[in-house]
Amino acid sequence: MLRMNSLNRRDLLAALSSIAALAAVPAEAQTNEPGQRPEMMAPGVGSGAKVLSDQHATRFEDLPVKKNANGESRPVMQGVLPTGEAVEMHETSLLPGHMPHPAHKHRHSEIMCVREGTLEFDNNGKPERVGPGGVIFAASNVMHGVKNVGDTTAQYFVIAIGRES
Repeated sequence: MLRMNSLNRRDLLAALSSIAALAAVPAEAQTNEPGQRPEMMAPGVGSGAKVLSDQHATRFEDLPVKKNANGESRPVMQGVLPTGEAVEMHETSLLPGHMPHPAHKHRHSEIMCVREGTLEFDNNGKPERVGPGGVIFAASNVMHGVKNVGDTTAQYFVIAIGRES
C-alpha cells in the first residue's frame, strides 16, 4: 500500500491517469452482472439487452404486426451490436394525412428508408418531401418528425442507432 507522503511525481501521474481512464468508462459498464462482459452490455438499453451477433434473414410477411390509429408497425430487431451500438429497427405503414407522433427530439439518431408513398420530413422546422427510395437522417437531439402527405399509405423502415442515457 502506498502512503500519500511517499508518492513521487511519476506515481502521482500514473494514479491520476488511472482515475481519469476509469471516469471515462460509463457507470453501467463498471457494474456488469456476473458472467456478463462489459463490452456486451448496452448502457441505456438495459444490461440484459440482446446482443445481435447471429446472422439471419427475416421475410417481411413473417414480421409481427402492431396496429394503431395511424396505421401499423412491424418490429424487426432490437439489441446491441457486438461493437457496442444499440440498434432498433421497425417498419411503419402510415395512413394518408397522418403522423406517427408530433415532432420531437431524442438522443439516438434515426435513418428512415422510404419504400412507398410520400413523406414530409420536418427537418428542425424546415419541411422536405421524400418519396420511394428516399432516405431521411434524423440527427441526435435535433427536432424532427414525418407526415404522410400522399394519397396512399406510406411505408418506411426506421433504424434507430444509439442510447437514450
